[in-house]
Amino acid sequence: MGLSTAPRRLTIGLTGGIGSGKSTVSQMLVDLGAHLVDTDAISRALTARGGAAIEAIAQHFGPEMIDASGAMDRARMRDLAFTDPGALARLESILHPLIGQQADAHAGLARPDQHIVYDVPLLAESGRKWKDKVDRVLVVDCEPDTQIARVMARSDWPREAVEKVLAKQAQRETRRALADHIILNEGLSLQELRAEVEKLWHLWNNGA
Repeated sequence: MGLSTAPRRLTIGLTGGIGSGKSTVSQMLVDLGAHLVDTDAISRALTARGGAAIEAIAQHFGPEMIDASGAMDRARMRDLAFTDPGALARLESILHPLIGQQADAHAGLARPDQHIVYDVPLLAESGRKWKDKVDRVLVVDCEPDTQIARVMARSDWPREAVEKVLAKQAQRETRRALADHIILNEGLSLQELRAEVEKLWHLWNNGA
């Protein structure tokens, strides 16, 4: 009788444009047993009151970029980044090394038998950094008009504001070209989306 072996633990890079449904998919993977490393949540913590990035942000951008609560003024910083690409690059130079350190620490909390999912909104924009770190890249994809409609519905943003965010993100084709797996989240019910996620989970647990 042969010895059974446990499936190899995988590291998954999960990404998708704003409004794609990536966060919904990440939670479904957690429900299935994955260990989630949410880089967006890490970024928010770094820029919250008392966060590790606050002092550097104040030094590089001035105290006016820190709001009354002591957190980074996200709306003001977003407006600046839209008009000044250099400002975005400076902010990323502050945040990205800290996010990487925190992501490694969070990943270290996973059990030996858990797949690790790195939820990275800007994976495609990060060059080889995240691609080389993970075993698989999963892209949650949908039509740009669907993205816009979803974000407008959930955030009450005007269409122009959503389009500006989309313009700053990687092109849909660029994300898809990086993917080992793609979930087309277009016209799916939550139940149908969950079924697609479960199919991938089954593949990963059977060595695919």
